[in-house]
Amino acid sequence: MKLLVKNIGTLVGIDDTRLCRRGTEMAEISCLSDAWLLVEDGLIRAYGNDEVPRNAKNTLPHSNPQTSQCSVSESEEADLVVDARGGMVLPSFCDSHTHLVYAGSREGEFVDKIRGLSYAEIARRGGGILHSADRLHAASEEMLYEEAMVRIREIIRKGTGAVEIKSGYGLTVEDELKMLRVIRRIRETTPLRVVSTFLGAHAVGRAFTGRQQAYVDLVVNEMIPEVGRQQLADYVDVFCDEGFFTPAETARILEAAAKYGLRGKIHGQELADSGGVEVAVAHGACSVDHLESMTDRDIELLRDSQTIPTALPGTSFFLNMPFAPGRKMIDAGLPLALASDYNPGSTPSGDMKFVVSLACIKMRLLPAEALHAATLNSACAMGISRDYGSITVGKVANFFITPPLPSLAFIPYAYASPLVSRVFLGGREVEGAYL
Repeated sequence: MKLLVKNIGTLVGIDDTRLCRRGTEMAEISCLSDAWLLVEDGLIRAYGNDEVPRNAKNTLPHSNPQTSQCSVSESEEADLVVDARGGMVLPSFCDSHTHLVYAGSREGEFVDKIRGLSYAEIARRGGGILHSADRLHAASEEMLYEEAMVRIREIIRKGTGAVEIKSGYGLTVEDELKMLRVIRRIRETTPLRVVSTFLGAHAVGRAFTGRQQAYVDLVVNEMIPEVGRQQLADYVDVFCDEGFFTPAETARILEAAAKYGLRGKIHGQELADSGGVEVAVAHGACSVDHLESMTDRDIELLRDSQTIPTALPGTSFFLNMPFAPGRKMIDAGLPLALASDYNPGSTPSGDMKFVVSLACIKMRLLPAEALHAATLNSACAMGISRDYGSITVGKVANFFITPPLPSLAFIPYAYASPLVSRVFLGGREVEGAYL
């Protein structure tokens, strides 16, 4: 299957050398005006801005395998030609932190928050994660899958092409495995690239109230071995924060997971300075996420690590809490990523375009920085940046087309405008039930 996208006003996010952007590199985004993009068998084959022959609508430029540019001196037949009509083409968003498999909704807690209750207070009253766990326990796998697919279709329409999905609303062996099977089914039945994360240590299950150590024993001795045996997850996560799991408990869980090849992706520093960054770095976690209570010491710990700091500005917006210090992280040379945190309690949205806008408005990121953080760096925070997150020869052809726009900055500026007009995943246009 050969696809040519022509009449591209601006091809955005070209990156042939890096798997991640750090610090000042994040403000540099490569673009090509009046461009075309060539896809073959689901992968990006070439791009350029020389003239595409007009004498045969299905004629493709001949590519030089040593470069990303093409020569028009020779040609071959295209299976499909798409006219971008002067719109922008951008790499699909990569959303490296979601909880989008869940049962029902929690708008009652939304009203509680309006009335002044904090996230922690709602959790102590039996709401929050435990409320979602109760609902999930009563739901069938089929119901969970069907509800999740509504959200999957939503994020695809909004430009997301790769997503990480966590368990964590099960909190028993059987229900955590149920969630992970649903995530596996989503991976097998959608055009998205899906990364699966086991989050049994999201909260202490109701049956273990007052016995947190016994619950950690369950995670380490029963949940992780079964997840590893069935190969249901790519990563393990722990909610290492005040009122949840301690750094020592987190370390124990990460060490147990490592025996099954599961690397960490840690919730940390959301509610307090709780040691989440330190334990993430010490155990080589792929990412540490939230960071609303991040300290200067945390920034120094991350400076020479391979752990990607990931901000979730939608959570700060919805919970009316401080935003992660994104500007400070970039200025310190860190490779900041952005993700949605799509979940029923603290961020009921997977709109990555809005996440990019929030990062610019509230965290003072430049548009180029925010777009890198939501594509290439977020792919890196899932361990998939070799294949996703930029317009790069050889990467999977996940991209979307916008209407003609006056500039790249218009994307976060027009924070509520629907600017994704056509979506391509794996080199094929996503249509029908997904749109």
